[in-house]
Amino acid sequence: MQPIYDESFEMIVEDIEVGVQQEEYHPIKLITSRGSIHCRYYPVESADKAVIWVGGIGGDWDTPARGLYPLLCEVLRKEGIASLRVHYRYPTGLKESILDVLAGLTYLQDEGINEFALVGHSFGGAVVIQAAAQSPDVYTVVTLATQSHGTDPVTELGTRCSLLLLHGTNDQVLSPYCSQHVYQLALEPKRLILYPNAGHGLDEVADEVYLVVRDWIVQQLNRPTANLS
Repeated sequence: MQPIYDESFEMIVEDIEVGVQQEEYHPIKLITSRGSIHCRYYPVESADKAVIWVGGIGGDWDTPARGLYPLLCEVLRKEGIASLRVHYRYPTGLKESILDVLAGLTYLQDEGINEFALVGHSFGGAVVIQAAAQSPDVYTVVTLATQSHGTDPVTELGTRCSLLLLHGTNDQVLSPYCSQHVYQLALEPKRLILYPNAGHGLDEVADEVYLVVRDWIVQQLNRPTANLS
């Protein structure tokens, strides 16, 4: 596999271990020059589209909105869209976490996938924005209650990569102004939705978030390539 770079780091995926299927996903371990990255892969036969999902600084298999990630990983398979959930090696390290996502993207590319959506919650919003800025194969980014620190590369997405930002107005961890700031920096196509009285995890509006994110990903990964330039 090819090296994965950002400004100052290099990561090489040296080997891949595929575990025994658990429930609806396959455990995947990407063995890299910077340590092992654990993933959960929801494959779709002959898929050319996929979503990569990441959480916040809590690490583990963090998911907002009452289990949003595993729910959508399953539902999107019916649309022919595969999913990969990525477990950070160092969940408070922004650059290392970006490399984790890029390693996951490289793995999926080797599986024959060439169109991507990236979804990140909280700290993960900055992670997916920066990862998308480094890969022309990312067609859309979704952030859920994103931080603003580390999101300035959103300007580099240009018009080839759309952006959806969701945030609760009662977020006591990260102000909704974080998402508003990112929205102001981004180019079209973009959309910002603020949910009154919803907190950082968006649990209060989980059903709405589920529908919005599902529909957005399906629409954006199926829009004509010509519209991305």
